[in-house]
Amino acid sequence: MKSIGHIYQTLYSELAQRSLDARFASDFPSDGRFVPVTVKDRKYWYFDRPAGDGSSKQDRSYVGPADDEEITKRVEAFKDLKADVRERRKIVSTLIREAYLPRPDKTAGDIVQALSDAGLFRLRGVLVGTVAYQAYSAMLGVRLENTAMLTGDADFAQFHSISAAVGDQLPPVLDVLRSVDGTFREVPHMNDGRLSTQFVSRSGYKVEFLTPNRGSDDNAGGPAPMPALGGAAAQPLRFLDFLIYQPERAVLLHGAGVPILVPAPERFAIHKLIVGSRRRTDGDGTAKSAKDRLQALTLMNAMIELRHKEDLADAYMEAWSRGPAWRDAISSSLRSYDDDERVGLQRSLSEGVQALGAKPADYGFRDDGDHS
Repeated sequence: MKSIGHIYQTLYSELAQRSLDARFASDFPSDGRFVPVTVKDRKYWYFDRPAGDGSSKQDRSYVGPADDEEITKRVEAFKDLKADVRERRKIVSTLIREAYLPRPDKTAGDIVQALSDAGLFRLRGVLVGTVAYQAYSAMLGVRLENTAMLTGDADFAQFHSISAAVGDQLPPVLDVLRSVDGTFREVPHMNDGRLSTQFVSRSGYKVEFLTPNRGSDDNAGGPAPMPALGGAAAQPLRFLDFLIYQPERAVLLHGAGVPILVPAPERFAIHKLIVGSRRRTDGDGTAKSAKDRLQALTLMNAMIELRHKEDLADAYMEAWSRGPAWRDAISSSLRSYDDDERVGLQRSLSEGVQALGAKPADYGFRDDGDHS
């Protein structure tokens, strides 16, 4: 596994900070522009942005008179922000072309950008799944396995407690998605057709919203209404609370850089071990299981090489302590790896457990580092 150069890691850090600053500083979407309009010898500011219907039309909104100093200050600040957008685009391009870091496909990038602009991550939504996995190369400063990055969907998660408590909500999610692709439609949930957790485009691209289910699998069937998600419900899933606890900030290498929240990489890796052994074998479950386990293996090896062994072991210990179903799932996935890969992972995890002051035997390891 090859690390990217220090100069590119520094560039990524700069991009992350500037993207976050821009998200907080901008009251207006970066795809628009302020235009002066003179009416009866007095100049006013308006804001134009693409209509979103695929045409060349512009949606125009009134801002205020140009002789209002506070309004004009905001216009000038926006000019600086637009210049920063160009600079950030150059950084993104450099990281992709020269550091060979992955970027999402255009559809995924545009969807994440649209939901970010709408406020999803401000409302503590978390990008999960393979699109999130693509962000870890830049976060960790290594080139991860490309074959584990192919996907035809984008998944987002939010705790129901957060969705109910924030007192704010996205614009209608379907409208946000249709600003990217006008063919997006709601998919009525099979257990309650009044609610939708999934949205799909004519080309088959799927967007799904998820939320943790901390009960039994029997309670995961029905959709959960989510007050903050602009009319979308979410599919409850077990183990998801572990994944999205204390997410981390990152930047998706798309456009000028999209500030996002993703699971901590150690939680993502251990979660993939768990779900990789629990996929149903019908449909494409087997293929998804293989990809889950490949992502887990690749990410764990990267963290071990980067000397984040204790972080990985800490997440492992938390999951192991959750109960027999968690332990069985982890052990099953570890057994699926080749002997050399499995032994190396188990030895490193055992060493990490020991470094944290715990007994490896309490977490399924023998003295030689293998699972008992």
